[in-house]
Amino acid sequence: MTDLVRYVQLRGPRLLLVAGALASVACASLVGAAHAASVISFRTPSGNIGCVYASGLGAPASVRCDIRSRLRPRPHKPHGCRLDWGDSYELTVTGRAVVTCHGDTAILPNSHVLRYGSRWTHAGFVCTSRAEGLTCRNRRGHGFFLSRQHSYRF
Repeated sequence: MTDLVRYVQLRGPRLLLVAGALASVACASLVGAAHAASVISFRTPSGNIGCVYASGLGAPASVRCDIRSRLRPRPHKPHGCRLDWGDSYELTVTGRAVVTCHGDTAILPNSHVLRYGSRWTHAGFVCTSRAEGLTCRNRRGHGFFLSRQHSYRF
């Protein structure tokens, strides 16, 4: 349940979807049904980058990573964004990375630390942590790189 609470903090505007997902997860656990929500968070050893994987919560499965030192160079503001932007990318399992418009953070202090030289692999995503930065990609090879010096999508 802790991961779902973190998801509520991360996806504030989707609170109704999360509330519905929580009810569904609770019902699923009562009747033994499969296909529950999944939320996983991790961060780099420096604490500058934090990521959250989420699926089964009313939106496509995705990985979102925020960087405390911001994206460099600063990207264009997402169309219609009235919240924070310029410090995170989000990636679905088959799509291209997008600049995130958000009112929360994926940098969670209690997240698992993905040590430099390690990889996180889950459901078609691979993120590799190195002292130089973090690279995440999906099964189609689309992804992003984040570091204090620069960031980019591919």
